Amino acid sequence: MKIVMAQINPVIGDIGYNVDKMLKLVGKALEKKAHLIVFPELAVIGYPARDLLLRPEIVNRIENALRENILPASSHIGILLGAPVKDPLSERLYNSSLLFYDGSVVGRQDKMLLPNYDVFDESRYFQPAEECRPFIFQGRKLGVTICEDIWNDEDYWNHCRYETDPVKELVARGAEFIINLSASPYHFGKIKQRTDMLSAIARKHQRCVIYVNQVGGNDELIFDGSSLAFDSGGRLIRQCKSFQEDFVILDTELSCGTDLTGSITEDIGYVYNALILGIKDYMFKTGFRKAVIGLSGGIDSSVTAALAVSAIGKENVLGIAMPSRYSSQESIIDARNLARNLGIEIREIPIERVFSSYLDELNKSCDLSQDLAEENLQARIRGNILMFISNREEYLVLSTGNKSEMAVGYSTLYGDMAGGLAVLADVPKTMVYELARHVNCDQEIIPHRILIKPPSAELKPNQVDEDSLPKYEVLDKILKAYIEENRTAAEITAQGYDHSLVQEIIRRLERAEFKRHQSPPGLRVTTKAFGTGRRFPIAWRP
Repeated sequence: MKIVMAQINPVIGDIGYNVDKMLKLVGKALEKKAHLIVFPELAVIGYPARDLLLRPEIVNRIENALRENILPASSHIGILLGAPVKDPLSERLYNSSLLFYDGSVVGRQDKMLLPNYDVFDESRYFQPAEECRPFIFQGRKLGVTICEDIWNDEDYWNHCRYETDPVKELVARGAEFIINLSASPYHFGKIKQRTDMLSAIARKHQRCVIYVNQVGGNDELIFDGSSLAFDSGGRLIRQCKSFQEDFVILDTELSCGTDLTGSITEDIGYVYNALILGIKDYMFKTGFRKAVIGLSGGIDSSVTAALAVSAIGKENVLGIAMPSRYSSQESIIDARNLARNLGIEIREIPIERVFSSYLDELNKSCDLSQDLAEENLQARIRGNILMFISNREEYLVLSTGNKSEMAVGYSTLYGDMAGGLAVLADVPKTMVYELARHVNCDQEIIPHRILIKPPSAELKPNQVDEDSLPKYEVLDKILKAYIEENRTAAEITAQGYDHSLVQEIIRRLERAEFKRHQSPPGLRVTTKAFGTGRRFPIAWRP
């Protein structure tokens, strides 16, 4: 059987756009004489559609598109896709896979396992399937699963999150192939994890496994695609590109024996490409064409600017340098050199006059100077300038704070946190440096001095981050243990860290929750990001 893995980047809610994209690929598959084309989970509406799924008119538009556009296109090819389907009797909504062929629906399998952890919230919208049965297509039994349905193999995980294993049930009912329609978001290490798991499932059940994943950025989530196909021996025989759309043909009769597993080497370049896709799609799908970034001459703004240029082109990126009385001449020069190396426009708008005016007005009743309020004031002046340019010239402000700073509150509300997208909000400071070195792997884009000078907000004389924070190499490891690995303070201390330091970092993290609730959406690249996957109250007591 000749099967097309159609890895697409849908726009959430734009059913006409998504269906047109799918129909073009159906036409291409027909030209290649394919028997079946497979699209990702919920491809018709895009994932995650969230509360759009609660809008009756959206569901009606999907039903009309399937009936009027997809059905007629299936005259000479099978079309397997994901869509929300409402039961006409119960009015319940299902996350479904539908197989169209010869102008009719010849198979439907609803998602059985509905995830409700991390960024997933599927029980809010869908009912689970009660059973799973193979589709009969051209004399072959196809075992169709949807995303989470394939993530419950007891032998691979050494435990079961759910009582049912849909893959096991389908194989028991004679499925000859396992096909998984997926919308699996990316985090660093996810591609290798998927590859190992799917290979193990193929070997265990001695079945070909075909996995078709969505690609694209949707709000804070980035979907890498990286669709895969394995033969019955667990060898990787086909793979789609990561972080871009792809169209790959698999001939099940000719593809055994080739092992492509060694071609997957996930490194910091994958995070870099994920962030590029996240910026590009966030701007495209929200209608922005240009981005503005405050350039401080520091590592975070430099990496953000480099990512933006790769995402939308140098002609669409504007840098704003806003020196104060505490900005070093070296930082100003570094910002200029960065802009020159990237080929972007840079404007210099000193904030001294505005800052002095604020101080004259606000310090009338006291003798305070160089306190935290004055430090934050400079950041807020800069945020106002960026938002003014955004409003007047239709730029999207990309904020530059990293995960380490966001975690412990080393950031200013309405200041450096101002913006429409927080590009590095899930990138620890130490990883920011890895990204910078990746940017410079072929030539120096980010000036070398930016990589070697001590990080500083430059909001008071001779300030460096380590005045207020531990070394980032230590901070990031403690934060990862607490946020991503869910370790207790005692468990982290047992790893060799000072107990009072661990407690102080956790205290600062918990106290900064109110800031994170007011921050722009941040692109997710680790296993646990601030945002929809980590929902803590603001007002609580330990």
